[in-house]
Amino acid sequence: MSTLDIQPQSADTPLPSTRAVRLVLNALVVSLWVWLYRPIFDYLAIIFTQEDFRTNQIVLIAIIVLIVLRLRRSDPHLRLEAGPHLALLPLSLALGGSLAYLLVERFLDINTLSAGLFGLATYGLLGLWLAPQSWRQGLPAALLLIGALPFGEHMQTFVGYPLRILTAGIVRDGLASAGVASVGIDTILVLENGVSHIDLPCSGIKSLWTGALFLIAATWIERRPINLRWLLTALIFAGLLFAANLARVGVLVVVGQVAGWPLAAEMLHVPLGVLGFVAACLGALALLRLQQPLPAIDDRPNLSPPLPRPNWLLPGLVIAIVAMGLLYSPRPHTGLTVAPPQWAFPPGLSTEPMPLKPDEFEWLTRDGAESADRRRFEWRGITGSMILITSSTWRGHHRPERCFEVYGLSLEDSQTQLINPDFPLRAVSLGYGDQPAQLSAVYWFQSAHRTTDDYATRMWADLDPGRERWVLVSILFDGHHDPAAGDLSELYAALHQAVAKGLAR
Repeated sequence: MSTLDIQPQSADTPLPSTRAVRLVLNALVVSLWVWLYRPIFDYLAIIFTQEDFRTNQIVLIAIIVLIVLRLRRSDPHLRLEAGPHLALLPLSLALGGSLAYLLVERFLDINTLSAGLFGLATYGLLGLWLAPQSWRQGLPAALLLIGALPFGEHMQTFVGYPLRILTAGIVRDGLASAGVASVGIDTILVLENGVSHIDLPCSGIKSLWTGALFLIAATWIERRPINLRWLLTALIFAGLLFAANLARVGVLVVVGQVAGWPLAAEMLHVPLGVLGFVAACLGALALLRLQQPLPAIDDRPNLSPPLPRPNWLLPGLVIAIVAMGLLYSPRPHTGLTVAPPQWAFPPGLSTEPMPLKPDEFEWLTRDGAESADRRRFEWRGITGSMILITSSTWRGHHRPERCFEVYGLSLEDSQTQLINPDFPLRAVSLGYGDQPAQLSAVYWFQSAHRTTDDYATRMWADLDPGRERWVLVSILFDGHHDPAAGDLSELYAALHQAVAKGLAR
């Protein structure tokens, strides 16, 4: 009788059947996770495929290339065939981020914020299978991927207005102390808007977004820890970016307004933005390199005991994800419940109703606009379309440039134009296909007491306790017209007066 040579199997090595079960359960967790965050993927498809988010797409590609190069040099110790280990920080990030996502979807419905929470929670979930050291050192990479979302646009909207007011005030006071007291805050804002309305990541408020990406990438490449000293470096870096932008605006105002050389100011805008941004980044990099680097993962002695892998954790994750998926409830659609006001259009303006398309109706309903009135018009031989959207919340309004781009038009130029000191509007030049400057458009936001062409100003107006109803007036002409032409200025003034009467009722 022969003896079979059977080697005893280590207790730490899972049996093939157990490994297969764990793989199936892990795949189930991933599938349920995708199901929980299913509303986000349509938004991500828009961000990373459409041309108007080209900057974000370039940033994403660069980040992916950087991550791939780093992964080729080190093993992240990701073991998907094993069960999850109990790590409190990753688990808290996964569950806490998911609960925050449910609240954002229910009450705020801000896609970029929801997508950012999806990224953080997903990295937290991944930490249940990653080695703790690898997970901690890979956090900057996860933040980079999340940072590729269009946070620059939201910073421009939410943070841009108060920072622009602060910058304009400092420039005004600086000029006054130098003996130039005739330049007011509104003049500085209009000049800075008109000269620097360029989608350049190192210009103005967007430099904060671009700078944040640079600092996180440098932190990861230089293997510096994210701690209190890093936060101090980040604050100093933000201060340097603000100072660079302050100097840029000051030079633009002196050259364009005080010296009366607007063309020179426009030519200086881009190089000033680039030079200031590069100088701030070099300063931040020097501060970052003063910190002690983290040891390489492969060189770190593994002295800590292995984390526990309790049998209840995997089914617990399944139950928690299913429960959160069943609790998911998007913000209800409450818009377009009010009939449009009866606008008192001037006698020379002939109009006819132009019904909204189904997707436009759904969008305005979701965002809470009270009413929307779109019309074809003719004014002294000039034709086009216009839409007047009434809303008591900034969410019901939008930047019309985005709508123009959705319909296949390219933004060629955008600048502020003053019809009178209290009536600024945004004049936009649009291209179609390979033909630039084929169409013109204008828009403004108007309440009973104020008119602005700045979406951030419109948004911040909602913080006033006496919140007002506002109307977005957006006009798209059938051809290209000089926005300063006399006939058009009369049209704008007549529409402005009609909206004022409608809001006073």
